[in-house]
Amino acid sequence: MEMNMQRLTAVALLFGTLLATTSMAQTSMAQQSAAPSQGTAHLQQVTSFEHQVTGVTVSKDGRIFVNFPRWTEDAPISVAEVTRDGHIKPYPDDAWNSWRNARKNQMSAGDHFVCVQSVVADAHGNLWVVDPAAPATAPVVQGGPKLVRIDLKTNKVAQVIHFDETVAPQGSYLNDVRFSPDGRHAYLTDAGAKGALVVVDLQDGKARRVLHGHPSTQPEKDVVVKTDGRELRRPDGRGVEFAADSIALSPDGRTLYWKALTGRTLYRIPTDALENPRLSEKDLGARVERAAETEPTDGLWIDGRGRLYLSAIEQDAVKVRDGDSTTTLVQDKRLRWPDTFSEGPDGSIYVTSSRIQDMSWFKPENGPRLDTQLWRIEPGPGAEATGPVGQSQ
Repeated sequence: MEMNMQRLTAVALLFGTLLATTSMAQTSMAQQSAAPSQGTAHLQQVTSFEHQVTGVTVSKDGRIFVNFPRWTEDAPISVAEVTRDGHIKPYPDDAWNSWRNARKNQMSAGDHFVCVQSVVADAHGNLWVVDPAAPATAPVVQGGPKLVRIDLKTNKVAQVIHFDETVAPQGSYLNDVRFSPDGRHAYLTDAGAKGALVVVDLQDGKARRVLHGHPSTQPEKDVVVKTDGRELRRPDGRGVEFAADSIALSPDGRTLYWKALTGRTLYRIPTDALENPRLSEKDLGARVERAAETEPTDGLWIDGRGRLYLSAIEQDAVKVRDGDSTTTLVQDKRLRWPDTFSEGPDGSIYVTSSRIQDMSWFKPENGPRLDTQLWRIEPGPGAEATGPVGQSQ
């Protein structure tokens, strides 16, 4: 009997070991299948949202802010801070976020967020909000286009720069913004019907629309955006046509880069030329240079080391251009339409996936609401960190 018990115990131990080994192998396989990222880094999901997100920014003290444009639904929040547990709260308060399209005629557009496209934290303790005020990228709401500065210490709106029709005419859609390191100027792209750049003197609030209709700010007619291996088109056959969209500023603030979303050419210009109101449009246009040939992109970012990050929207990927060399930082099927970048205090890169190819514009069966995500890109084994944060942007 004692011998039988010993044998049973040995068999049980062997069986348990086999089970544990099998379980470990299955777990390893499951982990591999759950980690589809390719490239030199991988994605970590920060949080998810019940509405379509576009912009993200991280302040120098690590606070995270996002925004939700009113493209296909009357989003309940326009600008939000992401809490440490991944939830969102209206920022700076409920009042600024209380606009509803259905109450358009009962609300003032100048002191409410109408349709926010981007948020950017600067190096001087401010959060800036770009409001093109064109829900569904349709008609601009009168009195709505603006650039709003929020003091991150007081969490209060400190400045509102309104844009009239000479700066944000009907058909415009102000897209993204970068700031000079000295905090004196802002540069915006207009991705609307007639692409342009906008230069703002932040001291007096005066803004100028420049390169309006210039080839560098227009969609390229031979470019057709493809996603999931197919041309991205609406049910009536229209493709994706967005003008000057992507924007980035060199770490020293001396060179501005931009490109049309529906385009492959990256352009640049010295910022001192943009800031010179005495230059004619012809002379300013002559200062524009072709910087590189890339691919259709949405977001751009230049880190503290001068490396250019590009959202490869056709490939669910983020690429990095360092000099003349371009590499894939991360490619992941979950990264549907990488949209906007920001850099955290530790140099990590954050990116939103806005899932534009899944919108009801292109897939009516999906309805007006989209779940979207915020990601953090983490270096893979042996990969370098991105470097110090470029807060001037």
